Amino acid sequence: MSLSQEPAFSALKNYFVCGTKDITDEPYAGESGRHDNFGNAVVTTNGAGPHNIQMFMLSSDGTVLNVLPGYWAPQDLVYEMGLANQLNRVWMSNQYTRAQKDQLFKQMHLAHIAQHPKDMVRRSHLQGFDAKYEGENKLHTSDFIRNAAAIEHPANPNQKWASSNFKTTDEVMHERLATHGFERYERFDVAAFSDYGKQRYDKMEDAMRSDGHVDMEKAATIPSLGKKHKQASENIDDDRKHWGNTFLH
Repeated sequence: MSLSQEPAFSALKNYFVCGTKDITDEPYAGESGRHDNFGNAVVTTNGAGPHNIQMFMLSSDGTVLNVLPGYWAPQDLVYEMGLANQLNRVWMSNQYTRAQKDQLFKQMHLAHIAQHPKDMVRRSHLQGFDAKYEGENKLHTSDFIRNAAAIEHPANPNQKWASSNFKTTDEVMHERLATHGFERYERFDVAAFSDYGKQRYDKMEDAMRSDGHVDMEKAATIPSLGKKHKQASENIDDDRKHWGNTFLH
């Protein structure tokens, strides 16, 4: 979900009650390598691996306030926690009607896009293989496509998959949430929300050497997790075999 470091560590400890849900059997679950609790961790882009994990920020009654698909940098995770806190105040307030609350939910999510720091936006570009997947398979239907013409008929073939042709994950995430309004977690369409990019995401961290390169022989011995590898994962008898929804109450 993120790196266990400040400022996210203290924010989670002090302001949230955290829990998890195993999504291995869900139809939207992706595929990944198995990562031990004390294995290597590396930085990646915001929103990478959306099928593997989704971080839900919920009100105390289970109402969805904010959701982050995949990995998020600690500082960006905390920034989104701030929005969840603001939305929780709206949801718990007696000042608004339900219709007004849903309208504020939409407005606040869309407004938050413009408030994102530039560094956060830079950390939120699609992974190259995810961008290529969206362009090759959903060119005229994906909400990540910013410039379909530049992808379909590029003036420079080397710029076909340029990041400027795609929206960033931090932008699309809020746009998708804005279509929901306040709703219970049980009714939230996780499959649609996390639907972008390839099903498999794995940076093979646990096979990474001290020089930053991956030991491919070791990587080949690490079992995969996810729907495709459900039976194999069931044979690993410990509590570290699954990833899934993370709940921040």
